[in-house]
This record gives sequence, C-alpha cells and structure tokens, in this order.
Amino acid sequence: QNSLLVGLASLVATTVVALAGGYALARYQFRGKGAFMVGMLCTQFIPGALMIIPLFEIFRTVSLTNSLWSLVIAETVFQLPLSLILISGFIRNIPYELEQAAWVDGCSRLRGFLAIVLPLLRPALVAVGSFAFIHSWNNFLFALMFINDQEKFTVPVGLAYNLGENSVDFGALAAGGVVAALPVVIVFAFIQRYLVQGLSAGAVKG
Repeated sequence: QNSLLVGLASLVATTVVALAGGYALARYQFRGKGAFMVGMLCTQFIPGALMIIPLFEIFRTVSLTNSLWSLVIAETVFQLPLSLILISGFIRNIPYELEQAAWVDGCSRLRGFLAIVLPLLRPALVAVGSFAFIHSWNNFLFALMFINDQEKFTVPVGLAYNLGENSVDFGALAAGGVVAALPVVIVFAFIQRYLVQGLSAGAVKG
C-alpha cells in the first residue's frame, strides 16, 4: 500500500510538471534555454546518495521526515529532468501549425493544447509515467533514509528486513520478491507499445 501510494503520487506529479515544463521548452524561446537543457542533463550524473543529507535537512526543516510525502517529493525531483527532455522532444515533433489552426478557430492556447496536443502525447505520457512509477516502486535508498516507522515502509525496505544477522527468512523473501516484481511486469505488459513510441518520438527528424 505504501509503495503504491508513493508510486502513483510520483507518477501524477512527475507527469503534470513535466508536461507543463516540456511544453514551455518546446514552444517558447528564451535566453539561457540551451544552458538550462544542459544543466538538466548534468543533474542525471548526480547520484542520489550524494543528496541524502541535504534532502534530509530540508525535510526535517519542513517536518516531512518519516512521511511518505518526502518520498514523493524526492522521487519527483529526481525524475523531472529526464521526463522534461522526453516530453519536450515529443512536443517538438507535433506540427506547430496544428495549434495555430486551433487558435484561428477561436481556441485559447490552453484549450488548443488540451484539444490538439494532449491527445497526441499519449505515448510520451505513458513512457514518462511508467518510468516514474517503476523507479518510485523500486527505490530503496530514499525510503530507508527518510522513513523510520515500520508501518510506512515500502516494499524494498520491507524485504530488506527479512535479512537477519543470523538467519534469513527465505520464504517471506521469495514471496515478497514476487510481490515486488509483479506490478512492474504488469505495467510493462500493458504499456510496451506506447513505451516504444514514446521513447522513439523525436529521434528521427523530418
């Protein structure tokens, strides 16, 4: 239940923010845009373990330690750079003339986006959302560091507690491994077609 809550909340937050930011990166021109994109790429080289102490201090200051929301925020922040790049690349592949035609017909920018662009972004949204969910579901380090209440443990941390100092509960560990792997297998089984389209979008120009 805890893993499902964190995964779904991270999925929604990452998708919504990446959708708004990706549209801005794809459709607007502003000073420092190239440097901003390079900066986002560089953040992917920062290991999560390096950010544990500053993140813990931030969450302690705002009283979010031992809260599942700290996991949601941390997962969303770490997933955003790659998600923004994927979404912006896909939006660039959608002809701008489609939106302009909607504006001529009387649509506002927001309504034109919702009616024209958003339906065409389904593969990209599925790709971004699935990666956000799976990464949140499998993440061990953040859940181990930020959560100390056993009732709030996620699946990876719960599995780790089956490894004792003098004994290992192999039965519980095997059952928990199946439970941990099953959602990931089901997600990929249902979204594999959209996932390939979303990842390959914008890879070929023209």
